[in-house]
Amino acid sequence: MRLRKKPWAKDEIVGYDKLVVLEPERYRGRWNEWFGNNQPIHAELGTGKGNFITTLAEKNPSVNYIAVEVREEVLIYAVRKAVQKGLTNIAFLWLNINKIEESFAEGELSRIFLNFSDPWPKNRHAKRRLTHREFLDKYKKILVHGNEIHLKTDNEGLFEFSLNEFSDTGFRLKNITFDLHQSQFEEEKSVMTEYEQKFVSRGMKIYRVEAIYQ
Repeated sequence: MRLRKKPWAKDEIVGYDKLVVLEPERYRGRWNEWFGNNQPIHAELGTGKGNFITTLAEKNPSVNYIAVEVREEVLIYAVRKAVQKGLTNIAFLWLNINKIEESFAEGELSRIFLNFSDPWPKNRHAKRRLTHREFLDKYKKILVHGNEIHLKTDNEGLFEFSLNEFSDTGFRLKNITFDLHQSQFEEEKSVMTEYEQKFVSRGMKIYRVEAIYQ
């Protein structure tokens, strides 16, 4: 179900100026300055309503988190969660992921999360998938060498496509599971997105992998 545009969402987002960075390109290469510390930075690309990343930020105060989402009518819910939890180690970017390199410098991120991205199932739309090699090349530029992309999806086709793209572009794969919530990865299944909660309640499989940038 596609959410309707909410005209008030933009005005409300702008009001959270201590959490929402409206001109992220100004902090390219200076995100530790924005956070006021030198903690590692983890980013979720396509954060949705923010349950996953705000939970991580709450659990891990020694890590800084950046939530990226293009739809303001969705992002506002994530921002509200951060406000309710009183989080200070998180920033929100209202941003199209195509422009990710304009907002982060080389080696600035220590981890990237891709959770339940749009699978774009038609072959002619393959380049829109966030694990297409053109996106992976962008992520390589902003990730620290030796660090990781963590992918979760309910879509088997996207998962298989992603495994191939990761392998073909030089990532090393580890902790692959074709059914996360029936696996031994207890920590990885303890923090869920809103979509994941819904899918798990229906008994659907969740596919997950960690791809290391070598």
